[in-house]
Amino acid sequence: MNMTVSQRHQHLDQMQPWSDRQHLLECLSVTPESPDVMTFTFRSDRENWFRYLPGQFVTLELPVDPEPVMRTYTLSSTPSRPFSVAVTVKAQKDSIGTRWMFENLKPGMRIRAFGPLGDFTHVRHPGEKYLFISAGSGITPMMSMTRYMSDIAPLADITFVNCSRGPSEIVFRSELEYLARFMPNLNLGFIVEQCGRTELWSGLKGRIDKAKIALLAPDFLDRTVFCCGPDVFMDFVRSTLEASGFDMARYHQESFRPASAELVPEPSPNEDGEVATSIRFTMAGKDVACSPGQTILQAARGSAVRIGAACESGLCGTCKVMKLSGEVEMNHNGGILDDEIDEGYILACCSRPKTDVEIEA
Repeated sequence: MNMTVSQRHQHLDQMQPWSDRQHLLECLSVTPESPDVMTFTFRSDRENWFRYLPGQFVTLELPVDPEPVMRTYTLSSTPSRPFSVAVTVKAQKDSIGTRWMFENLKPGMRIRAFGPLGDFTHVRHPGEKYLFISAGSGITPMMSMTRYMSDIAPLADITFVNCSRGPSEIVFRSELEYLARFMPNLNLGFIVEQCGRTELWSGLKGRIDKAKIALLAPDFLDRTVFCCGPDVFMDFVRSTLEASGFDMARYHQESFRPASAELVPEPSPNEDGEVATSIRFTMAGKDVACSPGQTILQAARGSAVRIGAACESGLCGTCKVMKLSGEVEMNHNGGILDDEIDEGYILACCSRPKTDVEIEA
């Protein structure tokens, strides 16, 4: 029996916050934003409220056949509205996980989620005034931060520059224009590559360049810059700012590069004919030989031990596992918290055994 809205209501202090462990999310709604872009809104299956920083990301486990896949998405929602979260995703023609979402994810369905994580947020990199530069779906963390500031700091000074292929593909355009009515220091700048014959457009056309940046943000050298979009786009923005004498300590960018398929090296003997280290996967009940330089994730894959992974660069935190004993060398990119490391957690994708280890997997 479904509960009514009034029966479901709880005050925030009556609820537990969403933690940074694994969760089940229930899909609330699916909203088209532009061609090939949709927003999926979720609530917690445990009546939690969501605690995260604007601009952070989550990793979703999508039940694609024959095996689930992990995909990392920025939260486009704002933590100032903590009863739901949303991701806004673009489905490329060759995408697997996102296409599954478009074709299968409906209200009422539940999926696993990991997170939130990420350092791409104005909370951790504050400035007196901001320049948000994005292209395509890279607009999502900028939208999260802008929505947050509209609720918390409506006088925030933001120049918001977004690049799209055409006017119909500007994600969140209507909402941004609405927010600008109530945020006197929110200045919008849209750049489109081209317009169809029937599309009305009086804004800037072409690709982003230094002249367009200076036109939309004349004081860009004094701003704190957040940039997100395709790698080629971010590389250009970064090099343009560097060439202009910008203080790159105030430049921040976000990127989720697809993990490349790595060859898993076979265990190799040392001079005494013995394998350097061994890994005990306690839940799988397997003892696995591990070559010098081989990661725990690679060793697991070579032995058919399943550990979920998405970015495989120590960023998303999806491959977090408990180390029960032994020592590892871990070089991560922010995908794990210090208190988690103190508890014994490691990231399998960027941890290499220094001794024999036991892993809860």
